[in-house]
Amino acid sequence: MVVYAGQGDARRAMTLLWRDRGDRPEPAALGRRPELSVDLVVETAVAVADTDGMEALSMRAVSERLGRTAMSLYTYVASKNELIELMYDHAFGEPADAAEADDSPDWRTATEAWAHRLWDFYLRHPWTLEISLARPVLGPNEYRLFESLAGVLHGAGLSPARIRNTYGTLHNLVRGQVQTAAEARRAEAVTGVPEDEWWYERSALLEEVAPDFTTRFPVLSAMAEAGAFANETEDEPYLEQEARETFRSGLASVLDSLEAHLSPGTRGPRRAGPDTTPT
Repeated sequence: MVVYAGQGDARRAMTLLWRDRGDRPEPAALGRRPELSVDLVVETAVAVADTDGMEALSMRAVSERLGRTAMSLYTYVASKNELIELMYDHAFGEPADAAEADDSPDWRTATEAWAHRLWDFYLRHPWTLEISLARPVLGPNEYRLFESLAGVLHGAGLSPARIRNTYGTLHNLVRGQVQTAAEARRAEAVTGVPEDEWWYERSALLEEVAPDFTTRFPVLSAMAEAGAFANETEDEPYLEQEARETFRSGLASVLDSLEAHLSPGTRGPRRAGPDTTPT
């Protein structure tokens, strides 16, 4: 499932995304239903998606959790698509808050922490992976997350164009690999087939249907003999392990490349002010 943002009324959606969130209603007294608000509807929808996935999300599912009718929600959110946009940006407040609070001593440590937090975020909220980056939501938390990394890279001395490219590279590295990890986590629940059972059955069949596999794929076979595809632990799916290791390796390669590009005098600062001119 791929969801494209921005399909509703643009002015209404952008106004809601950038609304002042400082006037949240007081919690309801014990035994009373809380007063509805945009924030409460969005937070409840996020809880539905976190628990049951995007496929279970509907105005009715959200209203049932709130003990209201689906029609009552439309006073606050005009459509499911609008709700998803608000959910997406609301969820991204987590990594944005953490990035802004980060006190890493240097740009490389800060960038590594930024990428690992984003990885953990996507695994906590895998439904966000279904929102296409081709049509960004353009909410404040998306921009805060971008700004937090841009500030680190600016402080390291990268040019504006290189900052933009590096952000895209890192975000897509995280998102591409964590999608595999998230899907690996869900595979058994969706298919009903345990991870090890799936691999053993098909591996045995591969030997049967392709007896010349070693001859046809000598390098891959040598890699297998060397343990390159070994499952290190049974506590998590093999593909999740592989995706995580690929992410870590790719992250190290990107940061090594950036470090080699920087002059020695620009490798230390954690951040720089907006008046600092990058190289």
